[in-house]
Amino acid sequence: MYRILVVEDDGIIAAQIAKYLTKWGYEVETVRDFADVMGQFAAYDPQLVLMDIGLPFYNGYYWCGEIRKVSQVPIIFISSASDNMNVVMAVNMGGDDFVTKPFDLEILQAKVQALLRRAYAFTAPGTVLEYRGVLLNMTDMSLSFRRKEKSVSRMELTKNEFRILQTLFEAAGGIVSRDMLMKRLWDDECFVDDNTLTVNMNRLRKRLAEIGLSNLVQTKKGVGYFLVQAEI
Repeated sequence: MYRILVVEDDGIIAAQIAKYLTKWGYEVETVRDFADVMGQFAAYDPQLVLMDIGLPFYNGYYWCGEIRKVSQVPIIFISSASDNMNVVMAVNMGGDDFVTKPFDLEILQAKVQALLRRAYAFTAPGTVLEYRGVLLNMTDMSLSFRRKEKSVSRMELTKNEFRILQTLFEAAGGIVSRDMLMKRLWDDECFVDDNTLTVNMNRLRKRLAEIGLSNLVQTKKGVGYFLVQAEI
């Protein structure tokens, strides 16, 4: 189920959009605090954003620019200001499409569906590894998961952290030996102190604990490491 964030100042329009898209199977959230759009964006982690131009505090161009600093999520501008200047501005700021108010909800849904299909349906296989609700993104080397209260935790990984987790995810819960991990991290483990892997593993566990995954990676003494069910 795709998550859509609606950034629309008109509460009636926002509610209509949310109700209609929900019927099509989308998970929809509407922004209520327009002074903290980025905070809600980060918490909800949407896969598409519907962005009005005329908003309180800062306009939609500003928030589009802020989103583009941290994400390439598809953005569709929705606005009654449909002159060429605004359309060009929307594209230049990083928007992917533009819908003019007033609009037909069927047309909006068709554009949403088409943009999501272009953005996600043809992603190369294997770009995301999943283990019991925890996602390892192979494209940007990040780890994310959704908690029970639906907030999203995400962290960027270093190259070694990513390779460790990639190896463990590929093992699908099975035990991975220290030798195997050292081969994945360093081409010739003969020239690497065994303690180096321990240091890397301890650092990774500390970072996982900071986002609520303290028990994700476990040790089988004398054998290696494995993943357990995340406490999400």
